[in-house]
Amino acid sequence: MSALKAQVMLVDDHAMLRHGMAMLINLEPDMEVFAEAGDGEEALAALKAGHEADIVLMDVSLKTLSGFEVIKSMHVQVPALPVLVVSMHDEGVYAERALRAGARGYVMKQEPGEVLVTAIREVLKGNIYLSKPMHARLLNRVATGNSKPEPLINSLTPSEFEVLHLIGSGHSSQEIAKLLNRSIKTIETHRFNIRTKLNLKDGADLIRYATHWTKAQ
Repeated sequence: MSALKAQVMLVDDHAMLRHGMAMLINLEPDMEVFAEAGDGEEALAALKAGHEADIVLMDVSLKTLSGFEVIKSMHVQVPALPVLVVSMHDEGVYAERALRAGARGYVMKQEPGEVLVTAIREVLKGNIYLSKPMHARLLNRVATGNSKPEPLINSLTPSEFEVLHLIGSGHSSQEIAKLLNRSIKTIETHRFNIRTKLNLKDGADLIRYATHWTKAQ
């Protein structure tokens, strides 16, 4: 590990985006990208092999394991490893879930490069980074006792949220069970709970909802 520059690992299934982020980060005097991974399994294997990251930048939508699952698995291997989520998905839906999964911050890919660099530095200092509107929203929720009704989707647990995302990406229960290392019975239970919480009448309704929601993100 460099004594001068923070070592950054990038985890994103879009190679061009990884390349762009790496170029941006490597221009900074206090940080550098030392490892890249195209999916969660590759990232976890790199950590298991002994790659020492100071911070991981990761999308939540990956080809195999979801970002939430990867964050939790990373913290089993390296409990103190800070993770900053960098995603195209609406932070209003995903940011709080990312924090619950163990991330230390959330940045949308639409933000300027300087915002990403600032977020990295804040997380490396031990702080949590969120946009000002999202930070204010969470503080307001605490101050008002969460009196404002939340969208039904926010009632899903992290595991249910992961399953919804994978359903929307076209995966069957068998495929989801394999990807998340869960039993098919567990996945079917999650599907039932999702339908109940979202007021969906059957499996076809669930697939339509999940597909539409995933494409809209």
